[in-house]
Amino acid sequence: MIVVKYKYVTEDAVRFTKHGIDLTVYGQNVPSATVVRVTVEEGHFQEFYDLVSTYTYYIVSGEGTFYLDDVAVAVQATDLVVAPPRTRIHYFGRMEIVLIVSPQYDARNERHVRFVAESESPYK
Repeated sequence: MIVVKYKYVTEDAVRFTKHGIDLTVYGQNVPSATVVRVTVEEGHFQEFYDLVSTYTYYIVSGEGTFYLDDVAVAVQATDLVVAPPRTRIHYFGRMEIVLIVSPQYDARNERHVRFVAESESPYK
């Protein structure tokens, strides 16, 4: 008998901080997508892209600016940002975000472009 898991809770999620953002990662073994709660106080200070996955960001609260292939995209609560594979991403602002990475995140597909200086933030 195959056991299907329908619910993932915060207590079972993996939490860590990476390049200025706090992440809570749910359901890491779900192949269709990785769901992450992202808390940003100032910015994500790494520019990166993914070879395979689409990154879909739903802005729950706050506001900021995403830089997608060097295009500045201002965002606020209830906005949705969709970055297809191979789109360079970094962002600044104070936000709570739900991030869906589809298909699921695989570190082997992530490419580091550069570290982003805090002085680049339009909010400083």
